[in-house]
Amino acid sequence: MGQTFTGLLKAVRTRAASAGGTGQAPAAPALLRLCGDHLAALAAAGPIEDASTTRLVASLGTLTTACTPGAEGLFDAVLRAGRDALQAGGQDRARFALALAVEATGMRERSKGAWRLRGQALDALGRRDEAVRMYERHLTLQQDEAAAHEVTRRIETLRELGALLDGAAALVPDPEDAARLRALHDAPADRARTGFADVVRRRTAAGGVGLADPEVRRLTASYAAFRRLLDRDRMADPLPAGAGPVGAPGLRRLIQGRSVCVVAGAPRIAEEEGAPGSALARRIDGYDLVVRCDGPHGGAGPRTDLHAVTLRGDPPWAGPAWGRRAGVRLVFGDPLADWRRALRTRLVPGAQDHIGDASLRRPLTDPALLGEDGWGGRTTTAFTVLRLLHFLDAADRLDLVGFTPPGRLPPREQAWVTAHTAHEDATELRTELR
Repeated sequence: MGQTFTGLLKAVRTRAASAGGTGQAPAAPALLRLCGDHLAALAAAGPIEDASTTRLVASLGTLTTACTPGAEGLFDAVLRAGRDALQAGGQDRARFALALAVEATGMRERSKGAWRLRGQALDALGRRDEAVRMYERHLTLQQDEAAAHEVTRRIETLRELGALLDGAAALVPDPEDAARLRALHDAPADRARTGFADVVRRRTAAGGVGLADPEVRRLTASYAAFRRLLDRDRMADPLPAGAGPVGAPGLRRLIQGRSVCVVAGAPRIAEEEGAPGSALARRIDGYDLVVRCDGPHGGAGPRTDLHAVTLRGDPPWAGPAWGRRAGVRLVFGDPLADWRRALRTRLVPGAQDHIGDASLRRPLTDPALLGEDGWGGRTTTAFTVLRLLHFLDAADRLDLVGFTPPGRLPPREQAWVTAHTAHEDATELRTELR
């Protein structure tokens, strides 16, 4: 990857220096400069370790190739690079996506995809009023009812966020705090969250009135609603065939006092479990709740009380449907829009009783749950669900089955398991966590 990355950066700089040649698209020089600057910033940031950034670099390679004289597919390459930049996350990449979107809307003024990308980039940057205008421009061109509904819902969410800020500003007597709240109209989500919380903290502490003051209670209620809307759109998550949503409290109640095992999905384990008279199958069946990860998607299969799956692939909503029966299905994935779309397209009505809600879609990095740094986007599904269940600390017993000997988990995940192991029985392929 290092040599490829260096070669790509060199090629972009060479093409940018000679931009403007015959047969080259008018937007190509500006696009090459944008790609070169962003690639240089990525190179300065150190080794690339996450899959989303790797996809972004590949998209930039495609885009720079499309900038060469006589090449085709430039517009599509711009949109793809912009979407990958947003999915990679971070303010720098959102600004890069916005710059690409501006070029795209200049190239094709009637492209609904370009205007939506521009709205999404502004949305990610916290420039909500501008994002609404771009989304509305997109809606004037959008003919797909389902896609239009999704954008309309987002517009309603952004407007409600603004109304909550304005309403909260009217509840604080300090003019400076009121101005701070109104300024959060154009703040990224993390800064808006922190800024609102600071104002609430000061108002609650002022004069010792606390929650006894009705206006303070209204202010804290506005803050709670604002926090929810930052992470979830105003409409409920899609739940087919009557399946109920479950968050962390509900999941904790489901596993409270029960014995739980997370079963490895290795072919050898499946073969041994499926053998006639299997001792392994009897041991697994002795647990109150059996957790399985990823794996086959449909048809009859071994008992699965909780199925955990991580969104993979490009795009993640295009994968096989989750048709195998499970009591609870947890879907891990980011960003939120992709997660929602995957639920709409891949969940099978009647295949689950409960679906993990948006609060459980990225438990390791969500500050409202574990909020642990350093795991990145490559964490295995088995470790993600194991770490979540261990964090909830409600199971009477939590075991791994089929993860011995070591090597079935990446080194850092295995190190965590080793540090939290109370007992290991290689004969039974069982690791008991403390």
